Amino acid sequence: MTDKPLSDDELEAAYNNRAAVPEHPALMAAWKAEAQAARAAHPPTLIRYGPGEREVMDLFEAGPDAPVALFIHGGYWQALDKDWFSGIAPALVANGVSLAVASYDLCPSVRLARIVGQMREAAALLRERTGKRPIVFGHSAGGHLAACLLSEGRASAAVAISGVFDLEPLVPTSINAALGLDRLEARALSPIHWPAPNGGAPGGTVLDCVVGADETVEFVRQSRDMAAAWGAKGAETRFETLPGLNHFTVLSPLTDPDSSLVRRIVDLAKS
Repeated sequence: MTDKPLSDDELEAAYNNRAAVPEHPALMAAWKAEAQAARAAHPPTLIRYGPGEREVMDLFEAGPDAPVALFIHGGYWQALDKDWFSGIAPALVANGVSLAVASYDLCPSVRLARIVGQMREAAALLRERTGKRPIVFGHSAGGHLAACLLSEGRASAAVAISGVFDLEPLVPTSINAALGLDRLEARALSPIHWPAPNGGAPGGTVLDCVVGADETVEFVRQSRDMAAAWGAKGAETRFETLPGLNHFTVLSPLTDPDSSLVRRIVDLAKS
């Protein structure tokens, strides 16, 4: 935990990833280009998990009996969609793991609790199709949502990349303009305070908290504290910093079929 609470201005800086990484437009443009190339090379199947326009997933299939991983994108629950992240599919498919990439409704059009509910529905549909809980991994806001699903027994394992597990620090920041959280709701939606999966839980018990070593101190702290908190409650947790990577480049290993991050996700999916 931090020794001294951060001021509102310090919290604003610590959670403003776009300001912290000025080259983020070029990095995000690369995401989009890689995604378009991946969809052209391996067109996915569009799956609807709900009636809404954004309640859809792209499924990149590795084979009829392949395990399925669910990726949940970031954007502080208020930006982006599945089409930005198809570029991570080839590395998993090459390793025999099918990948579902989900979209969801965005704040402020819906409340954050509704997005959690949508990801429950997406995971449930994948389980219905395969007979097994999917491994779930996500980036930033998607890391938060992946942890929520694991806590509820809806995932076989979770890998949270640069996740936000304690939402209370966001309340005084500009990020909260779209979220509209008060401290009570923020705490209620923070998986660091939720039950940790353990040997008696119905789903998986493994949570990896992975973060770029060059991210802000708050993002590193969030992952470290989450792994410690759930580990103390009986979950199997890992905390790892990836050298030289920031909040945007931390996704780069997901495009390399031989990276340790991809191998870890594949191993969890196949276990």
